[in-house]
Amino acid sequence: MFEDLTNKLEKTFKLIRGQGKLTEKNISDTLREVRRILLDADVNYRVAKDFIEKVEKKSLGKEVLNSITPGQLIIKIINDELIELLGGMTEGMVISKQPPSIYLISGLQGSGKTTFSAKLANYLKKSSMKPLLVACDIYRPAAIQQLKTLGEQLKVSVFEGVGDPVNIAADAISFAKKNNHNVVIVDTAGRMHIDEKMMDEIAEIKKTISPTETYFVVDSMTGQDAVNTAKAFNEKIDFDGVVLTKLDGDTKGGCALSIRAVVQKPIKFVSLGEKLESIEVFHPDRLASRILGKGDIVSFVEKAQDAFDETEAVKLEEKIRANKFDFEDFKEQIKHIKRMGSISQLLGMIPGVGTNLKNVDIDEKAFVKIEAIINSMTKVERKNPRVLNGSRRKRIAKGSGNTIQDVNRLIKQFEEMQKMMKRVSSMGMKNAFKGSKFQYN
Repeated sequence: MFEDLTNKLEKTFKLIRGQGKLTEKNISDTLREVRRILLDADVNYRVAKDFIEKVEKKSLGKEVLNSITPGQLIIKIINDELIELLGGMTEGMVISKQPPSIYLISGLQGSGKTTFSAKLANYLKKSSMKPLLVACDIYRPAAIQQLKTLGEQLKVSVFEGVGDPVNIAADAISFAKKNNHNVVIVDTAGRMHIDEKMMDEIAEIKKTISPTETYFVVDSMTGQDAVNTAKAFNEKIDFDGVVLTKLDGDTKGGCALSIRAVVQKPIKFVSLGEKLESIEVFHPDRLASRILGKGDIVSFVEKAQDAFDETEAVKLEEKIRANKFDFEDFKEQIKHIKRMGSISQLLGMIPGVGTNLKNVDIDEKAFVKIEAIINSMTKVERKNPRVLNGSRRKRIAKGSGNTIQDVNRLIKQFEEMQKMMKRVSSMGMKNAFKGSKFQYN
């Protein structure tokens, strides 16, 4: 996400940090380069111009020019202005005091509306709500079936009515009230372009059901086209917030950096993959931190907390202390890690790590190989790795479709991990990592 933008900005910041003294000229030269980078990233011309003017005005202040660390101060100014550009503060979704809360989902065809609707239902279900998905896209072939399939995966009810989308939406609200659904998510038909007839239809749906909030879902990979479309939608239906999808793709970042300033509506959610768990509340400060190569450790910790059960963590700690951590436990931890998202995304959240590993090829399928090897072991072998002699290892390699070297490598790594865990449990976390770059207070 934003790798190209981040890398280019970091190169520019290295130059400004290397300046012994800042002058109006080298500040101007640096910001001219930042402006060029933003335009290359498909940021709206007017947005980029206003952004640079604000940064330049603050950067030419006496406190910056006379500072001992002027380069760092300019980067802080850019960070602060970037946060402001992205919305300034986190704006969560509005929940109706009188249930059900109704969310109308709009956007162009192919933007990821239906998938986002299911992700939102999953997100709200985890918050102990009872969502109802409503299939109002009666035009796209298999659109209703897609929503029903996603609903079945999540064990969330899907309302499939009859008639035109306006009547279906109205009937769905009545159904929700009768069946105690406190959340209704209405998935509408996508438009190939700004179609006046279809725009009138969604405006009529909004008027009929009076949604708590209306979201505009936008494919962040479409750049300025998405911003122009958002502007047209907003003029017609006056939506409440933006949802950015496909941020895990090869996106330049222009859409995310421009859309808030152009339509003056907050970004509510971002979607970072196909998994139904891959949805995040949008935090301007966290995204600004990622763009500037500073990582996002807060989101990393939140993902870890969501993936790992507290009770299981206590049991795992007891096993580690008793030196009983085995391949069954190892396999279970892999499941938790995979639940957090792709390894590349996770590394990008750790300050400094994502940038340092930008040229390293991270094999996302490595866990598949490890799981295959563990699955080829018997229960006895998983519980007691010491019994894994030569003949057993050959059988495991053959059964998992790997080489004997792969099996030996995994067992060796597992033994090293056991030693480290034993060391940590006997010495305590603080002493175990003494002398390393990690410090615990």
